[in-house]
Amino acid sequence: MIGVVRNAERRRMTREREDNRRDEGGRLPFAEMLDLAAKLDMTKHYGGLDATNELIELCHITGDKLVLDVGCGVGISACYLAKEIGCRVMGLDIAASMIRKARERAVRNRVEDRVTFKVADARALPFEDDTFDAVLVESVTQFPTDKQAAVNGYVRVAKPGGFVGLNEATWLATPTEDVAKNFRASTRATHLTVEGWKELLVNAGLTGVIARSYAVNSRSESINQGKLVGFGYLLKVAFRTLVLYMRDPDFKRFIRETTEGIPRNLSEYLGYGLYVGQKVG
Repeated sequence: MIGVVRNAERRRMTREREDNRRDEGGRLPFAEMLDLAAKLDMTKHYGGLDATNELIELCHITGDKLVLDVGCGVGISACYLAKEIGCRVMGLDIAASMIRKARERAVRNRVEDRVTFKVADARALPFEDDTFDAVLVESVTQFPTDKQAAVNGYVRVAKPGGFVGLNEATWLATPTEDVAKNFRASTRATHLTVEGWKELLVNAGLTGVIARSYAVNSRSESINQGKLVGFGYLLKVAFRTLVLYMRDPDFKRFIRETTEGIPRNLSEYLGYGLYVGQKVG
């Protein structure tokens, strides 16, 4: 009888801890979701390698530049920039777990002498004005509520004559109310149209703003991501995902919460866009 009571008490305490960890929508807190995502040692953005290379070209990034990678995740793009372009990169992310993975990646790629990683918030960049030749932001500005303030911050830390380049999920067609609501609940993000994203850069004072939008499909996304990190590495991530899903209840819930609300016809409405502007010199 005592054992039954103790087991019931443990279950009650477990439920209380779980309830305390949920946000007001009954979901895992955003910070905890980032920690769970970091376990995969994999973060991605629409367009993969092709999109990153296009941003590099549009932002005129060469080996003598200093680049800020905002929301760098596990450091995939930052390490790619340092290794392939030879530039110096400062990567920042709000999650310490992401930064730990990014630093490990820099060592594996032997670019730790050209890449520095820092825990910081994209909404309050801890840098002086006019510091970076280019500021790259891939799938990050969709999260802040005040997107204009975030973009203004990117522009503040760019040098006069420097560039700010965004890659963000973009509504290419007006979604139904259910599609928009369900996708927002799954991603914890708010997505804009091409004109909406472009307007943020114009309002921040950037000139010569370029906006390019692209449709997406799962096959091309897989290929482009594989080109960025290696197809063998993608297989390792897939296996790691399966193991974590089977063994870690929190990770299983994370996968469920971030996938179950995604509409099957999402590709009819959503793509991605590249948005680049130059700071007035």
